[in-house]
Amino acid sequence: MGSQLNPCIAFNGNARQAMEFYQEVLGGKLALGTYGDFGSPEAPNADADKVMHSVLSTSDGYTVMAWDVPERVPFRPGNNVALFLGGDDAKLRDYFEKLSAGGTVTLPLERQSWGDEAGSLVDKFGISWMVNITQRHS
Repeated sequence: MGSQLNPCIAFNGNARQAMEFYQEVLGGKLALGTYGDFGSPEAPNADADKVMHSVLSTSDGYTVMAWDVPERVPFRPGNNVALFLGGDDAKLRDYFEKLSAGGTVTLPLERQSWGDEAGSLVDKFGISWMVNITQRHS
């Protein structure tokens, strides 16, 4: 598979509605999971039904991703788009390391509750990045 770079939009509790709307407009297949679905540590509180990860893939080749920020994360309209690097390519670890130089790691790149390695950071230019390295699940 290699890797892909896609936009990832943060929402304040209405990611499901937004992604369903984008699906109506753009067509395609929508995959969506909540914090509760993934067994996230965020799930026991008010975040259980919020969207932890969603992907809309269209026949035109568009990929739009979205999530709801958990209660503990401040939501800042205007700063709610991140670049998402994902795939099974080992180079993604190197990209994460290089992108974090001079920036701030907001989630260390490590194994997450859904089984993949994932992390996030804000680079030295203030751009948010999310990295997910797909693990081969057996």
